[in-house]
Amino acid sequence: MDDIKFLSCGDSAVTVEFSKEINEETNKKIRFLASNLSKIKGVFESVPTFCSITVYFDPFVISKARLEKKILRCISSYTEGNDSKKRIFLIPVCYEGDFAPDMEDVCSLTGLCRDEVIKIHTSTDYLIYMLGFLPGFPYLGGMDKRIECPRLDTPRTLIPEGAVGIGGKQTGIYPLASPGGWRLIGRTPVKVYDPTRDEPILYKAGDCIRFYPITSAEFEAFDGRVEVKEEM
Repeated sequence: MDDIKFLSCGDSAVTVEFSKEINEETNKKIRFLASNLSKIKGVFESVPTFCSITVYFDPFVISKARLEKKILRCISSYTEGNDSKKRIFLIPVCYEGDFAPDMEDVCSLTGLCRDEVIKIHTSTDYLIYMLGFLPGFPYLGGMDKRIECPRLDTPRTLIPEGAVGIGGKQTGIYPLASPGGWRLIGRTPVKVYDPTRDEPILYKAGDCIRFYPITSAEFEAFDGRVEVKEEM
């Protein structure tokens, strides 16, 4: 609790900073707080990130000082027992040919062959720390150091929807066609963001993603269904 800092953001928002270090335990506390903020009268929005959460409130309903006390009380009630089952979204990825324009560069930079890169990339359950940049873009933790790669020196002006890339110590999915500088090693047929759905974004912070390889033929034949597993 001593590490928590409150940073004012004008007269109707405050950022609760938990740590300077990105780790799973800090992120669990942030998600716990985010899930309980609706119980505080006067709070109308929150934006969680890796190590902090910004809370927006109505100063005519609750004062900043009172809000901070309630936030500290909420955080103090967190225990490991508050954790629920984790949801794991199984995301198919085609790592072949034009779907993976930077695979050769990744192999050269890591000293691994294509099959090794794929095996490593699909062997982890990646925690979604936060969503940002684009709607549904997951910032994932837990990537194996063996496949870390620097971003492109010159970002692409257009990356296709569903592209799966590596940028530094992270991997992620581009939910929309957009510019980007990550090295692309595959592409998923899954629409992780669809504004026509009741829940436009497939997953949320705190969920996990597990990639698995598919062929280009399987990519084209994909029926849109995504398997979701629940594990403790």
